Amino acid sequence: MISFTGSAFRLIFAGQDATLPVQSPEGRFHHSGQTALYTSLSVEGCGVAIKRYLRPDDAPRHIVPFKVTLARVADLRGRPDASVVWQDHRVAGHPAPTWAFSDDARAAGALALMYSSRSRPDLTHLVLFDTSPDVLRIAGTPIPFS
Repeated sequence: MISFTGSAFRLIFAGQDATLPVQSPEGRFHHSGQTALYTSLSVEGCGVAIKRYLRPDDAPRHIVPFKVTLARVADLRGRPDASVVWQDHRVAGHPAPTWAFSDDARAAGALALMYSSRSRPDLTHLVLFDTSPDVLRIAGTPIPFS
């Protein structure tokens, strides 16, 4: 575990509450009602992370900057097995292999998990399991995303 204090960025639909966890029932590092708020440590990382999900008729989006203060972060940067395409496993009816990482991190008391971008390993993403105000604060005005 490491500590992390710094900036993180979240790409969301304009008008959405940036501090609310994801509403989807499952994702790369959450399932079964678990809390998750996915961010990147750079503005560029937000665009890379969302690329697979963008549709031409999507509503406008923007990037919200945060100040993050975390005492316990599971650091999986440089671990390609944490950045695999997880959706194919779900379609086949299997658990996402990435869930084991977040389940282990949560069980060890991690407040978040840091991992490398699948398509750009030089970029880092951060998924927060705790979204309380002492951990996550909006740190500026939204940045336009095109």
